[in-house]
Amino acid sequence: MFNEVYDVIVVGAGHAGSEAAAAAANMGSKTLLVTMNLQNIAQMSCNPAMGGIAKGQIVREIDALGGYSGIVSDTSAIQFKMLNKSKGPAMWSPRVQSDRMRFAEDWRLLLEKTPNLDFYQEMVSGLLIEKDRIVGVKTSLGIEIKGKTVVLTNGTFLNGLIHIGDKNFGGGRAGERAATGITEQLVDLGFDSGRMKTGTPPRVDGRSLDFSKMEEQPGDENPEKFSYLDITKPLEHQRACHMTYTSPEVHDLLKEGFDRSPMFNGRIQSIGPRYCPSIEDKIHRFADKERHQLFVEPEGWNTVEVYVNGFSTSLPEDVQFKALRSVVGFENVKFFRPGYAIEYDYFPPTQLKHTLETKLIDGLFFAGQINGTTGYEEAGSQGLMAGINASLKVQEKDSFILQRNEAYIGVLIDDLITKGTEEPYRMFTSRAEYRTLLRQDNADFRLTPRSFGLGLASEQRLKRMEKKEKESSAFVQFFRDTSVKPEEANPVLESKNSSPVKQSDKMFKLYARPNITIEDVRKFKAVESYIQDNNLNKEVLEQAEIQIKYSGYIDKEKNNADKLNRLENIKIPLNFDYSQIKSMSLEAREKLKNIQPTTISQASRISGVSPNDISVLLVYMGR
Repeated sequence: MFNEVYDVIVVGAGHAGSEAAAAAANMGSKTLLVTMNLQNIAQMSCNPAMGGIAKGQIVREIDALGGYSGIVSDTSAIQFKMLNKSKGPAMWSPRVQSDRMRFAEDWRLLLEKTPNLDFYQEMVSGLLIEKDRIVGVKTSLGIEIKGKTVVLTNGTFLNGLIHIGDKNFGGGRAGERAATGITEQLVDLGFDSGRMKTGTPPRVDGRSLDFSKMEEQPGDENPEKFSYLDITKPLEHQRACHMTYTSPEVHDLLKEGFDRSPMFNGRIQSIGPRYCPSIEDKIHRFADKERHQLFVEPEGWNTVEVYVNGFSTSLPEDVQFKALRSVVGFENVKFFRPGYAIEYDYFPPTQLKHTLETKLIDGLFFAGQINGTTGYEEAGSQGLMAGINASLKVQEKDSFILQRNEAYIGVLIDDLITKGTEEPYRMFTSRAEYRTLLRQDNADFRLTPRSFGLGLASEQRLKRMEKKEKESSAFVQFFRDTSVKPEEANPVLESKNSSPVKQSDKMFKLYARPNITIEDVRKFKAVESYIQDNNLNKEVLEQAEIQIKYSGYIDKEKNNADKLNRLENIKIPLNFDYSQIKSMSLEAREKLKNIQPTTISQASRISGVSPNDISVLLVYMGR
């Protein structure tokens, strides 16, 4: 091992590192995954769940690209929910509650079955660099391992510092030591670094809770799954979650410890995730609220450990315990471990290219929380893209970049590279201007052909996608071509309080009505016969319904995306000298010089660059 030269070395085996290693190895690159503890591969450091608003779309995209997150989410799921079903399909977001131990085990077993992948357990303390190019890594034992590319996925471990009340100690996660050496070396090389923080709630003993006092939160009656592959199946039975609430009494008890909270007494200066605030943040920022929801989530099928979602905190353990015992259903609670906050180093992502390769060091890639993101799904998608591009670089092939109209992953990376982030970045549907195109149901249509071109998606996966696409398109065309008479249509329409028709009309127009469902149109003989004769499955029926009901919105977004792509095709020369454009604002020149956008479209998305600045730039480039 130590005498070999690896194509790709991945440092860290969290969600980003695991996806990066799998992608690079599956593309044929000789890959090494180095981590401080092989027992904690793909560990769920915070909540035991995958997916959610926008995050579920990302997991579907990872799966369509040949990553493993969707598969493992299915095999380790204990509950499935499709969120936002009351809204349009652009907002539908799959989410699973996971068995934490099984999730990590399934990830490790999948990685061990992956060809071209080696493992090594030790801390990487430094990088081997020659003439601004990465050539390997150095471990804490002084061992040098050579590599043509390196992907850093250090998570919260870079100089990690854990806080519980007045106490703090080094660590990258509860019970695990921090990683040192890399930040200092990168800063010496000219990288900018910063500090961020995140937090996690207490874990408690489910045997000490009274679930009868809480509201039960069951999974979907007809659960779906994440992976498009047939190797996983929807859940046949599920575990329920529960919900309870804080109260003014709980808030008062928590306030008693605010002077010992590192976030309130000034000991933690770094910025935490805006959209996942601690319980003390919620009480402080929303002082008018008398209660906050707490989701009581089991950690697995058989374990009694429970995750208290919504009670993230760094307050002293005695304050946490006393306050939680005042929550309904928690009167006799026993702790497995208290909640804590963690500070860690990150590197502003404007220092990266869209491939996630650093601008300063050739062959060095960053992925995950090192780039200032938060969340398993955001990390996993970056790891996948970094692993793909590291492998392509070694193979001397063109890089792989997803545009904003192609994937949430494209939105995520473009936001990071173009705008940067000063707080932990979390994906939302609102961040995607083309979210009607980027639905969870069509990620395979969007990305599987591209994954097949990379050698990640198998021919079997591609053919399955093509069959689904062909069947759904043909079904939509059937509705466009087929008419229904008033005597057959009106009883169905009137049963749904929808206006009757006076003459034969195309089924497409009737099905496009907002209150008409697939169950309604199946009452038309021709529709039911078509479904039965062609043996159409639920996926195809759902896909056709979305394409019919939202065709106007989809066409409009496609037109807008086409306009964007015209600007994407206008390339800006490498190392373009913006200082010579005196008619452009000083702020724009500084931002453009710092970020070095590769296209006019990317330049237009940089904060501080106005439409007038873009016009000046186009004129200067002779456009």
